[in-house]
Amino acid sequence: MTKILIADDETDLEILIKQKYRQKIREQHYSFVFACNGSEALRVLEENPDVDIVLSDINMPEMDGLTLLTKLGETHPLIKSVMVSAYGDMDNIRTAMNRGAFDFVTKPVNFADLETTIEKTIQHVNQLKETIKAIKENNILKMYVDHNVLNFMSGREYEASLSANETVEGSVVFIDICSFTSISETESPDKVVNLLNQYFDLIVKEIIAQGGFIDKFIGDCVMAVFKGEFHLDRAIEASLAIRNHIEALPQAESKIEFHPKVSIGINSGEMISGNIGSKTLKRLDYTVIGDTVNTAQRLQSVAQNGQILINEDAYQKVKQSFNCKLLGPKALKNKSSELIVYEVLN
Repeated sequence: MTKILIADDETDLEILIKQKYRQKIREQHYSFVFACNGSEALRVLEENPDVDIVLSDINMPEMDGLTLLTKLGETHPLIKSVMVSAYGDMDNIRTAMNRGAFDFVTKPVNFADLETTIEKTIQHVNQLKETIKAIKENNILKMYVDHNVLNFMSGREYEASLSANETVEGSVVFIDICSFTSISETESPDKVVNLLNQYFDLIVKEIIAQGGFIDKFIGDCVMAVFKGEFHLDRAIEASLAIRNHIEALPQAESKIEFHPKVSIGINSGEMISGNIGSKTLKRLDYTVIGDTVNTAQRLQSVAQNGQILINEDAYQKVKQSFNCKLLGPKALKNKSSELIVYEVLN
């Protein structure tokens, strides 16, 4: 059951919602709680920590919907918000989206459209929950495994986990923070680490939002993997968001002029997924390997600042969904022949 908070000072909306969705409520598909303004909405959320979605008006007394959006981003980042307002001008829509709104519905409410929006939002929330669950259960082991973690395993358990592997279909993304080495050569270690972690945190959030997971951090580069339905589309969506957010960041405060940019390589196909490690060290890394992974890394290595590169196979799969530019044949390291390369523009 999905619990939804309605924040609106129009009291008749509560009656309408209960009437329109009485079957969903009876079937325990939806559960609703209500607040008349943003301040009350925050109090209701404290009392109902299982709320997944907030439907909020913009113009409300005491605390308006746009302010509520900001507060939700600070205190309840996993809750997704849909703005339901008569103020459907582009300025309000853009402000709402920039503050984290998932979608926007205008009044008078078309309840069929609202239900479609709610269902779409529920799917996104469930995807986030599954991703976070996977991170909690698996990705700490995948990213940071040393002897302290493995000591609890018996020899037999370790041998079995080390040899476990499978062939999977997915997309791999390599994201490099361009020219970051220049910062590391001129700034203190604390400043370098804090700045790099700030960039990584932004990158990770976008990858998680699209249902991907972090395979590993390699210096100032991130390797991410996307599996499941539309994995290539989601990998590209995450990459576009990362590029746009990184480039929107202000110039880093440093001894040299540094405007953060990323170069990204994406590839899709079959990979071997398994535990790669050493018996002697009793240390393993759950990762993906194979030509698909190598090609993604090679594409990233030839990408310029701000570029997102894919090969011909990937282009044929996504050309109807994304605007791409043909760059032509490129020689990639350890590849016997040149690959046709495309740049994803938007």
